[in-house]
Amino acid sequence: MSQKPRTSPDLPWKIRLFYSTFTFAVDITRRSNITVNRRLFNLVDLKSLPSKKPINGVTTTDIKVDPSRNLWFRLYTPKITNSDSTKLPVIVYFHGGGFVFLAANSKPYDDYCKTLAKELPAVIISVNYRLAPEHRYPSQYEDGFDVLKFIETNSIESFPSYADLNQCFIAGDSAGGNLAHHLVLEAVKSNLNKVRIIGVLAVQPYFGGEERTESEIRLEGAPLVSMERTDWMWKAFLPEESDRDHPAANVFGPNGEDISSVNFPATIVFVGGFDPLQDWQKRYYEGLKKSGKEAYLVEFPNACHSFYAFPGAA
Repeated sequence: MSQKPRTSPDLPWKIRLFYSTFTFAVDITRRSNITVNRRLFNLVDLKSLPSKKPINGVTTTDIKVDPSRNLWFRLYTPKITNSDSTKLPVIVYFHGGGFVFLAANSKPYDDYCKTLAKELPAVIISVNYRLAPEHRYPSQYEDGFDVLKFIETNSIESFPSYADLNQCFIAGDSAGGNLAHHLVLEAVKSNLNKVRIIGVLAVQPYFGGEERTESEIRLEGAPLVSMERTDWMWKAFLPEESDRDHPAANVFGPNGEDISSVNFPATIVFVGGFDPLQDWQKRYYEGLKKSGKEAYLVEFPNACHSFYAFPGAA
């Protein structure tokens, strides 16, 4: 008798509990008419305050970009011993959540960015962009690019002198990885002088299409990600009446942009073996390679979607 394929690795009970709680919160707060009960979701979406006092060697400051649309970013500054001789790269980071949920100050992302800032080390700019369905495509892409322009044209008082904008990476996980790709496409066509983007870090990026891939079918029932949930989120994010082959979702699909002549920077794509979206992520990597771009694929065979936020989940 054949065994049913596993859809999840053996996870510590605390991580399983978080996955279950977050999935439940997403499911009870998203409605069939493609709206979200924000008040209810915020009961479980715990937020972290910025701290000028170092926490694990990292200080945090919130910088307003455009209060009228609640566009801001959290700046993570690791403590270094000799700022006169040391230069640190800058990572502009975009959080996940299907373009619909979470924020730059959601506790899991705040903890994650503190860890990145300390361990790399790097100066992290974590962007709080507008959410769908209240703000559909291309609002999130516009917010991301406006943050880059803000950094380009403004002198930020709390910006550390050792932050090297000539070594700037655009990074994101899940929906943030999708956002990173499209933002870089816009940025490399623009006249940015102060901000020099040298790489993209796409962590389990959220791409899709009308086709049902083998991994989506085989791993249906995996933590967080299901075809029903991702379909709902695409409906919440994409322009009304669009399908999943919209170029925002299926970047190398039938409606995708030819980027072979675009000076797209080197890209690392991180994939999890228990992530139903892995086939789309691998297609993204392959699309970059076919377009003549420098691209690398890093696989974590035992990782679920969003594993990076939980030590011990991969």
